Amino acid sequence: MMNIEQLNQEYGIKGSLTFVEGKGGLPMIAIDTQKANALISVYGGQVLSYRPEGQDDLLFVSEAAYYQEGKAIKGGVPVCWPWFGDDPEGKGRGAHGFVRNRLWQVSGAELTAEGDVRVVLGMMDTGDSRAIWSYEFDLALEIIVGDSLSLALITKNHGQNAFPLTQAFHTYFAIGDIHQVAVSGLENCPYLDKADEWKEKVQTGAVTVSKEVDRVYKEVKSSLAIQDPALGRKILIQSEGNKTAVVWNPWDEIAKKMGDLQDDDYLRFICVETTNAGDDVIDMAPGSEYRLAVVYSIVGNQV
Repeated sequence: MMNIEQLNQEYGIKGSLTFVEGKGGLPMIAIDTQKANALISVYGGQVLSYRPEGQDDLLFVSEAAYYQEGKAIKGGVPVCWPWFGDDPEGKGRGAHGFVRNRLWQVSGAELTAEGDVRVVLGMMDTGDSRAIWSYEFDLALEIIVGDSLSLALITKNHGQNAFPLTQAFHTYFAIGDIHQVAVSGLENCPYLDKADEWKEKVQTGAVTVSKEVDRVYKEVKSSLAIQDPALGRKILIQSEGNKTAVVWNPWDEIAKKMGDLQDDDYLRFICVETTNAGDDVIDMAPGSEYRLAVVYSIVGNQV
């Protein structure tokens, strides 16, 4: 496990960024500025909390989440990479790739001129990774904490072979009441309905949730929004590098079967994921680079 004291010496920022031992002994980055507070798990490269000054938390994390090596943390912003969903080759590898349950490396931290904190985490291929997925890569995750939360996932193929890439920011947004939530910006988009035998449908009006929802939206716009009247706020999602988005809520029966979700947690979150999923597959030629990015901001609900 990483040396917290050494990380603070190398990358700590007095008064703004501190490395701490989190739940399960996992190394975490605590950010505290005049603009926002945030908590980032170095394990999984996962933002677990983001609270702009005067606001409720943007993100939901389950009270029953696992904090142990080999397990994914349920909530925040898990990074799905280099595949989204089930193993595309049917080899029995875990869903959503392998970076969300591994330690990342810290490669940079700075306080910008604007008063934002910028953190860069990275991961490169190793013997262990090549045993799971045989390609050579250099992956970077850039996190900027300020008035908004900005994330960028940059993939570089430094091997001799091309590889297909699907990926996601699998973000769990904290909400006041799932029955009142509406996701706008996906009107008239075709989508694949995983909860209904992968049938292709077209979205009519805003997306609302009254049962299990698991949909891959295609031809999506760069701007989406979550209307959350119970918390009196709107969450803005501005993305780039994606043609698809996923909306997910497991509803009650599936939530009860998940050991890392409390039975009624489905009432308190919605996942609106910035993705390269379904047919939105990126062909990573040798030497190529690809950037998937998103910015989250909150309007309203000054607490």
